[in-house]
Amino acid sequence: MDFVHLHLHTEYSLLDGCCRIERLLDAALEKGQTAVAITDHGVMYGAIEFYKAAKKRGIKPIIGCEVYVAPRTRFDKQKALDSDYSHLLLLCENNEGYQNLIKLVSAGFTEGFYSKPRVDRELLQKYNKGIIALSACLAGEIPKALLNGDYEKAKETAIWYKSVFGENNFFLEMQNHNLPEQQTINPYMIKLSRDTGIPLVATNDVHYIEKSDAFMHKVLLCVQTGSKINEKNSLEFKTEEFYLKTAQEMAQVFPDVPEALENTVKIAERCNVEFEFGKIKLPFFDTGGVDHFEYFRNKCYEGLCRNYGKTPDKAVVDRLEYELSVINKMGYVDYYLIVWDFVNYAKSHNIPVGPGRGSGAGSIAAYCMGITGIDPIKYDLLFERFLNPERVSMPDFDIDFCYVNRQRVIDYVIEKYGSDHVAQIVTFGTMAARNAVRDVGRAMDIPYAVCDKTAKLIPQSVGMTLSRAIEGSKELRDLYEGDSQIKSLLDMAIKVEGMPRHASTHAAGVVISDKPVSDYVPLATNDEAVVTQYTMTALDELGLLKMDFLGLRNLTVIADTEAAVRKFEPDFSADDIPMDDEDTFRMMSEGFTDGVFQFESDGMKNVLRRFHPESIEDLIAIISLYRPGPMDSIPRYINNRHNPQDIKYDTPFLEPILKVTYGCIVYQEQVMQIFRSLGGYFLGRADIVRRAMSKKKHDVMARERNAFVYGEKDENGNVLCEGAVKRGVSEKVAQKIFDEMSAFSSYAFNKSHAAAYAVVAYRTAYLKCHYPAEYLASLLTSVLENTDKISAYTAECRRMGIKILPPSVNESAANFTATKDGIRFGLLAVKNLGQALINRLVKERENGEYTSMYDFCSRNFGRDFNRRALEGLIKSGAMDCLHNNRRKMIYNIDNVLSVVDEQKRFSSENQLMLFGDSEPAPELKLTEIDEMPRAELLAMEKQATGMYLSGHPMSGYRDFTKSARFTSVSQIKNKKVDGFNHPLFY
Repeated sequence: MDFVHLHLHTEYSLLDGCCRIERLLDAALEKGQTAVAITDHGVMYGAIEFYKAAKKRGIKPIIGCEVYVAPRTRFDKQKALDSDYSHLLLLCENNEGYQNLIKLVSAGFTEGFYSKPRVDRELLQKYNKGIIALSACLAGEIPKALLNGDYEKAKETAIWYKSVFGENNFFLEMQNHNLPEQQTINPYMIKLSRDTGIPLVATNDVHYIEKSDAFMHKVLLCVQTGSKINEKNSLEFKTEEFYLKTAQEMAQVFPDVPEALENTVKIAERCNVEFEFGKIKLPFFDTGGVDHFEYFRNKCYEGLCRNYGKTPDKAVVDRLEYELSVINKMGYVDYYLIVWDFVNYAKSHNIPVGPGRGSGAGSIAAYCMGITGIDPIKYDLLFERFLNPERVSMPDFDIDFCYVNRQRVIDYVIEKYGSDHVAQIVTFGTMAARNAVRDVGRAMDIPYAVCDKTAKLIPQSVGMTLSRAIEGSKELRDLYEGDSQIKSLLDMAIKVEGMPRHASTHAAGVVISDKPVSDYVPLATNDEAVVTQYTMTALDELGLLKMDFLGLRNLTVIADTEAAVRKFEPDFSADDIPMDDEDTFRMMSEGFTDGVFQFESDGMKNVLRRFHPESIEDLIAIISLYRPGPMDSIPRYINNRHNPQDIKYDTPFLEPILKVTYGCIVYQEQVMQIFRSLGGYFLGRADIVRRAMSKKKHDVMARERNAFVYGEKDENGNVLCEGAVKRGVSEKVAQKIFDEMSAFSSYAFNKSHAAAYAVVAYRTAYLKCHYPAEYLASLLTSVLENTDKISAYTAECRRMGIKILPPSVNESAANFTATKDGIRFGLLAVKNLGQALINRLVKERENGEYTSMYDFCSRNFGRDFNRRALEGLIKSGAMDCLHNNRRKMIYNIDNVLSVVDEQKRFSSENQLMLFGDSEPAPELKLTEIDEMPRAELLAMEKQATGMYLSGHPMSGYRDFTKSARFTSVSQIKNKKVDGFNHPLFY
């Protein structure tokens, strides 16, 4: 007998379902399943992934969800137990049903969330078309009534659901996992079916794939609830029958109701949802009645004249016309206009915007409109790397904004298109290798010390898995093979590794749609933000416009530096600085790049010292090469840079392409240019081949090798590409070049991205070189919450001869500020000080400097002012300007605050006008006490700010540290200094 699983929880029933989608569908195929449903708890996170994976295997995907029905109304905030919610299984019969299901699931979060996403009867009556409903598990409304012995209520409820969803659209669900409760109610389910005419359907509540996975499921539930395997867990499943059973096994479970099994097949045959991939769904952009393409074209030509003069070169005009043609034909005119609009909003509202990111910087149309700030002609950037007729996925403008004001741009987009047309995007935190070990170990009640020791043996490199860690580490492998407890721990951790653990909000991703977002995808809420339940990849495949509104700290630093410099150079702008400044490149060549974007690491400094960059092109190349893989080419690159006679080209065709990188292939764009110049390819096809090479698609590469070397024609004899041999390149050389491109294309970097970031990097270097105090003050402000960074950058200030002046209630602002004497420490870096108190402190200072501790407390006493804040100011040294004896001030805190509090209360009762026209209160005298030792003062500074300000406990060892020949703190930490092993440093 055939059977279809209609009740199944994948890994997206977070920390409850154990069915990884790929493995699940492989198992379903092996067990002869022709269709399978996905019905995760309250969510549809995995629907697209499930649909595509099932289609790929020839399995029919049935899209559904097990929703929670509120006991009263979804708006009811009266506290309810989990047992008060009733489960209901909903399956999409058609696309109308899918639309209604995503509306239901979205409303469950955006309107009904209260510990769980809840729907109610009102929503079910509104969104019922195209949906087949099942009465669900023991937690369903009908089974709960039967368990309570209330058959009439169960019957009444069943008839109501039948009336809502319609004849043959509501089924009574029978399950049998050897649970006494199920065996009690199943006979009543059969009776209820006969009494009401509502058909039966048999399901297995699948939470894991094989019976042997039951223990893994138990561990996951323990991770979810924070309990341990040997403790009683309210969510614990009492049998091991919740797995993907075969049709034969289900027939054995339900021998007396064959129609319930047959109905699973009938339901599956009725469920036919088809997703539409690749069709673009851009929001409407209002041009005021002007044709959209003409509006777009005019904006581009305005920028063309602005950037290239009133009579630009024909080649530049031709490039723009070509781009306009492609953009128009591919339907991306509104896409450019939408991006231009919010970038223009940011720029017109003084919100710093980056010059570009990713391949979008290769578009001259984007450059002319002001979306990007990099001249693609000057840096030989290719439009086809961003967009070409052969590209199937949407292009992607990722925009960097000042991280402080990024939200203002998102708010503008929400206001413009409507809050229901804009949503942020979900992302999933997964059980990565180390965390998997710790989570599993805690659940399995393995001692913390054992778990911690094991976890710390796993490298933290990107992409590291437990299997790779065991294979690569002898110590970990020996533990695995020699300790049964650790073997059990790691075996279980491997099973759950990579599973989604929790849902969160993507840091930058935003989707904008022409219709309400919930017309296309289900929504959820994370930390009060409305997010799509589908990830960025799925949204892209569905044709929705997703944008990355990225916050880049360095843009804020540049803007803050500009503001500081304009105090004495009113017309200064970082956009107008010379891009070939010798002093800036000299500073970089000497490796003094602490605080310079992209060039701070010791490895980068080493490359800079060897390379001696002299241009932006040099910086672009270094950014592109300093990565795993390409890094191996750095010695050859540097050698060729300093020894031009060593540069060799296999064919003259390569010289104009590789001259800028001294004969080395560095960029993806160069691979594309080689295909065009030597093989006669169109750049669109060249980009497709480059992608295939980077992903090691051997079948594509084998076909393209022949085309690159010998050329290719279509079935009508038309030449598709001429081939290198016909262009005068020997077969041997052509084969060699193809091999080199194949080997390097997976490492080759996107030059457009590198160029944009090289410009940002250069600007930070220029500002540091020519306006060091202003730049470093802005830089320190940007890392206020990172004590290590503050320490490193203050050390750089000292190296440059810039004094770091201690905090002062009479001199400091909230942020670090440049003064004629150095950089004044910012009050925001002092712990326990709130922004509101600092604002009041600075504002009040306009009425005159503070003269004493009592004066300071009297003038700032209020809601934000407390003992901890005052202590922090004293310990940091910010009040040394008042008494210059910290012990005395700390000793007198309680007395001063008590007196000020009493005087304030007295004043508020109108019995004494303390600061009115009446006589001011007399100055409070502090009890005298000697200052504490210097070591204690330094310790207090460290406690209050995270660093030593007026000195350092190691200052007595200065002669010794000089003899140790170290140059940076990171070298000490990494123990890279010869002969430097003093115990004080370890």
